[in-house]
Amino acid sequence: MWMFIYWILGLAVAWLTGRLITRLKMPAILGWLIAGMLLGPHALGLLPQSMLDAAWYKLTITWMQCAFGLMLGTELVWRKIKSYGRALVVTTLTQSLGTFAVVSLVFAIVFFLECVPLYLALAFGGIALATAPAPALSIVQEFHTKGPVTDTLLPMAVFDDVVGIVVFFLVDSYIASRVSGGAVPLYMIPVMIFLPIGIGILPGFAAGKILKKKSNRVASLAVLLSGITVTAGIGLFFNRYVFTGISLNYMLMGVSFSSLFSNMIPEEKLTAVTKYFHPVLAVSLLAAIVDLGAPLDLHLILGAGLFTFLYIGARTVGKYFGARIGATIMKMPKTVKKYLGLALLPHSGVSLVFTGIVCGVRSGGHSKGHDRGSCCDQRDHSCICGKAGI
Repeated sequence: MWMFIYWILGLAVAWLTGRLITRLKMPAILGWLIAGMLLGPHALGLLPQSMLDAAWYKLTITWMQCAFGLMLGTELVWRKIKSYGRALVVTTLTQSLGTFAVVSLVFAIVFFLECVPLYLALAFGGIALATAPAPALSIVQEFHTKGPVTDTLLPMAVFDDVVGIVVFFLVDSYIASRVSGGAVPLYMIPVMIFLPIGIGILPGFAAGKILKKKSNRVASLAVLLSGITVTAGIGLFFNRYVFTGISLNYMLMGVSFSSLFSNMIPEEKLTAVTKYFHPVLAVSLLAAIVDLGAPLDLHLILGAGLFTFLYIGARTVGKYFGARIGATIMKMPKTVKKYLGLALLPHSGVSLVFTGIVCGVRSGGHSKGHDRGSCCDQRDHSCICGKAGI
């Protein structure tokens, strides 16, 4: 009981910290992450390790990860996506995959020199893809911008997350096969990707059928909460009793669940339903980010300064030149070529969740072999795997 109260107090402190951070013209999500880190077991201890390991806490976070998937799933509406055109698809692929290639290559070189397993470079590349639609949308709404950059930016931010999800979970599945000590055979990788998608389909279809008829706030919210609970419950069943050797991703289940009903109901109803669910989504996102921050050790983070600068620089190069190459190939306006890549730099909060997923996979088993043999420096026999920051 006291642990639950501590958790609620921790979330309240994180929310207040986020509000203070916004006064400094920075995103609230940064405040949430900092608060989680300061309140975690390596700092003030308001959120102790015993709470983070408790079954009720893990179950709650699992449900919230599934709920968090609605942030992306409700954007994946086919009638919108198919109207964006070939130019957007090509440019999205060049800047997304370009970012993945540049970030992965940079960290592969660094990790080779530092004797860190090279496959972890792919994790950094996968995390780097996602773009935050919210900053772009807020700027457009605040300044009433119009023009080719605006018309391209908003749908591309959605496409970017689609590509990011696919690439990240492919990478995540590969890393899982590397660190599981052989527990996850290669044929299980498609299961790890497509099973969460399949789990969300049936509840999503049922929710879509009901939402077509229900229009009031209470009924709509009840349908979404029930659908998320059923989806997460099915996922837990498969994870615990069917595929016990792998870790399914609950956020992807939420994406599948929400994208299905989002394509079944009218746009105006989807907007209303999303608005009804926003408070739940906000709490779920807050809890997920605090959960990511709590286990972090400040001393380890301060020691990763070089990696931070490398990550930001490599991601900027990939986004900017990837977007410019795609816009040039598709003969898009000069303003799009010049500014689109810069407008795509805001990092999505989804990437923090992606980071948590990779860390969870990394800690879930032992590597069955490194790309360069032992991860220990042969000169001083001190293990430096921690330099990867994962």
